[in-house]
Amino acid sequence: MALDKPYKDVPGTIIFDAEQSRKGFWLNQFCMSLMKAENREKFKADERAYLDQWPMTEEQKQAVLARDLNWCMRTGGNIYFLAKIGATDGKSFQQMAGSMTGMTEEEYRNMMISGGRSVEGNRYLGEDGDAQPHRQPQGSGAAGKKA
Repeated sequence: MALDKPYKDVPGTIIFDAEQSRKGFWLNQFCMSLMKAENREKFKADERAYLDQWPMTEEQKQAVLARDLNWCMRTGGNIYFLAKIGATDGKSFQQMAGSMTGMTEEEYRNMMISGGRSVEGNRYLGEDGDAQPHRQPQGSGAAGKKA
């Protein structure tokens, strides 16, 4: 029986849950292997040959080769593990985050300094646009209270 996952209702959001963890196990293990200098050198010398040593799906391997971190995340990658790929390529986490949002590093930095991403387009799909969540968190004590 599938669990209710209301967080799947948030546009553009991939939650690293147990299902994603199982899907991305070998992808994330590959990423962790890049913590060792000798493995980084092997990967940089022949990326495809190094990836072929891991029982990852072909889609995961293609996502890594394309350096498409959003694609990697859709196939089970965890951003904290995927950061090892960026580090191997000499990229900062800020550069990686920018690439995942379609922004330059400077645009991403400026957005974050200015308070982060706008809520517009980033609400639950079931919301009406009035910034009122369509679900009341259980046990929040907010029911019946007036502002």
